[in-house]
Amino acid sequence: MTSENVPDGPKIMLVAGEASGDQLGGRLMAAIKVQEPNAQFIGVGGPRMEREGLKSLFPMNEMSVMGLTEVIPHIPHLLKRISQTADFAKKQKPDAVVTIDAPDFSFRVGKKLKGKGIPLIHYVAPSVWAWREGRAKKIAGFLDHLLALLPFEPPYFEKEGLPTTFIGHSAVEERNDGDGQRFRAQHGLGDDKKLLAVLPGSRNSEVKRLLPVFRQVIDALAAKYPDARIVVPTVSKVADTVATAMKDWPLDPIVVATDQERHDAFAAANCALAASGTVSLELAIAGVPHVIAYQVNAVTGWIAKRLIKIDTVTIVNLVLGRKLIPEFLQENCQAKNIIPVLDGLLGDEPARAEQEAGFDEACTMLGFGDRAPSEKAAEQILKIITKK
Repeated sequence: MTSENVPDGPKIMLVAGEASGDQLGGRLMAAIKVQEPNAQFIGVGGPRMEREGLKSLFPMNEMSVMGLTEVIPHIPHLLKRISQTADFAKKQKPDAVVTIDAPDFSFRVGKKLKGKGIPLIHYVAPSVWAWREGRAKKIAGFLDHLLALLPFEPPYFEKEGLPTTFIGHSAVEERNDGDGQRFRAQHGLGDDKKLLAVLPGSRNSEVKRLLPVFRQVIDALAAKYPDARIVVPTVSKVADTVATAMKDWPLDPIVVATDQERHDAFAAANCALAASGTVSLELAIAGVPHVIAYQVNAVTGWIAKRLIKIDTVTIVNLVLGRKLIPEFLQENCQAKNIIPVLDGLLGDEPARAEQEAGFDEACTMLGFGDRAPSEKAAEQILKIITKK
């Protein structure tokens, strides 16, 4: 068969809005290509998706804004990008549109595409179990299918008539992917050298807000563990900001920004101090005991506190139904609170072992040991396209 006679594969439009969505999108694209080698991809994504062959309609990081007061100045530009994305879909007429997380952006795009004959699939169910349960009914009005990462999510949406598939959390695909010995050898760290991972977030707003608190924590721990080192796995868009801010930090920070270095650093670390988000699950999957610390703008925090109906923001804690991972949020995000708990993890083997045992339990519940979540997601998307 000549190349001219090779049939075109399905044209799939993917829309990701932040680093975690880019990770999901990249894995999804790779899995789709295995099942449908002739698939074509268009849409919006970051470096991970671009490595899989996506030419992004515009830079994905324009959408990476979080918090009420942070978003307001960007609203006109975000609205322009929403319209641009929807218009692009109408013009290209893909076989399916898959929006990935970033619900404020994704759902506005989805509403504009309702009734246009394009299957609309959203990857990552919104956290209606945490706040605004009424969103389930609203998105059921324009979505055709939802892909859920957590095992308890589908019933919230199925009762509103939205077909929902639990595929497992994509982060479980990276378990045991790092080489701790390689990382330690590359950076001259002996096996007995204590290594603390510090992860201040993937957005500039997070980094700027959390680094001063994290610095106070590291100053205190450096006094007790002067021979320890810290590693700072980050993402490319904030790597320079982080590296500049940490130039004068104690414990000689090692800043890394590639996926493989990140995985190797996790495998080498004794424990971690991290911003809230997907990274907590990544650390759990890698078996790294950690604590979570996070702050948003005071106004955003005040509103969230009155809307959110759960008492933990960490996925592992949610899945297990208990607070395995300590959290220091908003007014509790203070060095004096974090230091003794992190000190306990850094110096106490039993404290680390307790978290590690819980991680194994949670990972099994999230799909580890089963088929890869991205493989299940790809299969479901291609089934929907075939039915169309």
